[in-house]
Amino acid sequence: MRPIWQKTDESPDDWVTRFTVGSDAAWDTILLPYDVEGTRAHAWGLSTIEVLTPDEYHAISQALDDLLGAYEEGAVGVEMADEDSHTVIERYLTEHLGAAGRKVHTGRSRNDQVLVSLRLYLRAEIDYLQQQVAALIEQCCVWGEAWDGQLMPGYTHDQPAMPTTVGAWALGYADVLLDDLELLQTARRLVNRSPLGSAAGYGVPHLNLPRAAVAKRLGFDGVQTHVAAVQLSRGKLEAAIAHAYVQLGATLNRLASDLMRFNSKSYGFVELPEAYCTGSSIMPQKKNPDVLELARATFPRLQAEAQVLLALPANLPSGYHRDLQFTKDAIMRATQTVRDLVKAVTRVAGGVTFCPEQMEAYLTPELFATAQALAAVADGVPFRDAYQQAATNEAAWTVPEAADVLASYTYDGAPGQGRPDLLRERLHDVCP
Repeated sequence: MRPIWQKTDESPDDWVTRFTVGSDAAWDTILLPYDVEGTRAHAWGLSTIEVLTPDEYHAISQALDDLLGAYEEGAVGVEMADEDSHTVIERYLTEHLGAAGRKVHTGRSRNDQVLVSLRLYLRAEIDYLQQQVAALIEQCCVWGEAWDGQLMPGYTHDQPAMPTTVGAWALGYADVLLDDLELLQTARRLVNRSPLGSAAGYGVPHLNLPRAAVAKRLGFDGVQTHVAAVQLSRGKLEAAIAHAYVQLGATLNRLASDLMRFNSKSYGFVELPEAYCTGSSIMPQKKNPDVLELARATFPRLQAEAQVLLALPANLPSGYHRDLQFTKDAIMRATQTVRDLVKAVTRVAGGVTFCPEQMEAYLTPELFATAQALAAVADGVPFRDAYQQAATNEAAWTVPEAADVLASYTYDGAPGQGRPDLLRERLHDVCP
């Protein structure tokens, strides 16, 4: 079967097909149900302006249901020879419906068609991702509630610094993850606009396409009004989403690093769940945090895809160029990657157990030198004098009672003063 754009019987060279199609067949197999959804809405729009009759629209809608059923059964996919999901859909409709199938592409281009399916896919993936991040935030809040009274060492420059609590550590991550969640919300708003009606970037003459009604039918917030903006935003919108992924990946990178360090024999503050660790092929005693190591390594992979999205549109004139095809590959690869990353960290976090005895064993006197200096400040000693006194009198450093340490902090968010309720309120506002 030749591509839908091919005008003669002369087929392109196989190598040209492989080079120009690239990995699109695999990605378009994922996008096919979203392409079907966009095609159904577009067909409905054509029926409202009488390009399709009501009977033709209903026949198309039924045929699309049948196509989806075949897809879900694994009987339909996108092959290299198909080039993309658009060809699969149009060929299926034409073979089953004849003239009605040949009308479906009226008033659109593969340019706005792929963007509709991609935006529907990204919206669904961001929604799923938000739910997973919200679950991880809740896990951190649970830790914060249960362990805000448990002292542990805090570190700067990887050296013992001051005491903190497990709760303060956990709620800090919850707070930052909420920032990441807000970035995802912003990215969702940007992508949740319909490009249909922009066609190849220059609009559709003679047809009064019901752009707003079709957008509403697809659940978009509205349309991307100016047709030239649709192609100008290719890569930019995807880069905005990838930036949100990168920020989330950066947070999870550090969380994974903390959990691995705390789990090491040098610390022993946590135990990781056996199900998410592996062993060594030669050392029988080993319990390796492979899932967290790969999660940590995912961050630079997300950065790489974001860089692709930033670089591809650079120096391109306005309008569509085939260079932009790779933006689909980059954002879909990043989406699949971040989905796995969040799942990995969330599953490990759900099985973490804390080891308070080991934490307490690491509460050495040096951790309380700062508190000693500030206690003198509270008695009226200038801070620089109190600092020098504490620094030169190591013999006076002691490990106070935990209750006294926690009582010395008086404001929300400090060790022992966790406010998971505030984080949950914010979570409800961001992700109801």
